[in-house]
Amino acid sequence: MPLHRRVQAAAVSAALLATGCLSVTASAAASPEQPVTAVDCVQPGPTLRYLVVFTPGTSAPLAEAQVAAACGTTAHYYPQIAVAVAVSPDPRFGQRIGPHRAYSAQADGLSKRTGAPGRQKDQDEAVGTPAPTGAVDRTAEQWDMDLIRAAEAHAVSTGSRDVVVGVLDSGIDPAHPDLVGALDPALSAGCTTGVADPSPAAWSPTTSGHGTHVAGTIAAADDGMGTTGVAPGVRIASVKVVDDAGFIYPEYAVCGFMWAAERGMTITNNSYFIDPWVFTCQNEQGQSVVYEAVRRAVDYASGRGVLTVAAAGNGAADLTKPGRDVLSPTNAASEEVRPRPVDNTCYLLPAQLRNVVAVSSVGVDKVKAGYSSYGLGAVDVTAPGGDRRQVPDDGRSGCVLSTVPAAGYDYSCGTSMAAPHVSGVAALLASTHPGATPTDLTRMLNAQAETVPCPADYDLNGTGAQDAYCTGYSEYNGFYGHGMVDALAAVQG
Repeated sequence: MPLHRRVQAAAVSAALLATGCLSVTASAAASPEQPVTAVDCVQPGPTLRYLVVFTPGTSAPLAEAQVAAACGTTAHYYPQIAVAVAVSPDPRFGQRIGPHRAYSAQADGLSKRTGAPGRQKDQDEAVGTPAPTGAVDRTAEQWDMDLIRAAEAHAVSTGSRDVVVGVLDSGIDPAHPDLVGALDPALSAGCTTGVADPSPAAWSPTTSGHGTHVAGTIAAADDGMGTTGVAPGVRIASVKVVDDAGFIYPEYAVCGFMWAAERGMTITNNSYFIDPWVFTCQNEQGQSVVYEAVRRAVDYASGRGVLTVAAAGNGAADLTKPGRDVLSPTNAASEEVRPRPVDNTCYLLPAQLRNVVAVSSVGVDKVKAGYSSYGLGAVDVTAPGGDRRQVPDDGRSGCVLSTVPAAGYDYSCGTSMAAPHVSGVAALLASTHPGATPTDLTRMLNAQAETVPCPADYDLNGTGAQDAYCTGYSEYNGFYGHGMVDALAAVQG
């Protein structure tokens, strides 16, 4: 809920009441003990949303005073991580509070809405909405579950209702017959304003079936109908962080992580990268704000017992040395997208943060999918995400079958599909080992993973040239990390 506290700092309260708007110099922003100076605010619109990072330990009244002093309004403040979501119609808000402390992804998004979509998906990843299939059992089509020994695991355990996986995505269909028993509406919320809204309309899917597909892979019911998830006995929560235009702005993700932490969730699944950049650089203005805010939120969630699982991305990039970013805007005022150089201070968020399990994708042959990003030290484990080049022996789709809205099922490929397999296995681990910390779960995921060595030949197109280079050794390498997650091992204690 937004905070509507009266400013308690005597030095600024009278001025706030008298003018309704103040400005603060850069030095005052950095040192809250210094006085602020009143100026005229302008309101030409549009009202934009900002993510604002404060010094750790900054109180809510003081943070709200500084936001107001820069001609903004605090929509929500997270004192646990000293990060605020603020709004302002004044275009000078960011400069007033400090460009090193505030950033509006919404402004950049508005400038490129007619260009590339915010969720720059790999072309191999596309979720459809086919007609419902009734009570047909489709588990025979789930080659992905065979790869991680899910059916064998279910003979031992399907998971505990005490375990909750937050699906940070585009929303979960609350009426899907395979998900209705697992979905916990009381723990669900929409975060597409940067402030958590627990109403069903805020967390239900609208323009995308992506979150419903991800949710089915984690926890679709084991009832002899439709598909079955990795951990059908656990609960899931819909935490909507994808807006109707397909963007995942950083304030959405921060809201999602904080909601999951405060609601005591066990795991969050994050099958996305944070807009507006594919790679967010620590040392660039604006991007440094995003990096720091998301890092704080993930670390806070981890400290509260939440394991974060994230997709490694569909850009076929070596995350340890991407070299250049060919999808992000280099000029926020332009719709043109031009390559920009990126170095090892630039990260795919949230996958490359500490305290995150990053997941690459393989096809039915246990070979890295062509689209999957990789990198020695960047990927922790791998899981089935599908690859159209790798087709099951029965000739069916090489992509992953799961639930979609309107009681349907469809195939999709991507690291977005690989990550929920890992979240499901982690949920089984958490069920088998109640009280395990995120660090414990990560260690068990890694230790129990099936070794997948580097391929001897990775020439996907038959051109005679390697399409990517796998470095490392059998037990730990850049394509597969520690290996393929194993559901059966997770429930065997």
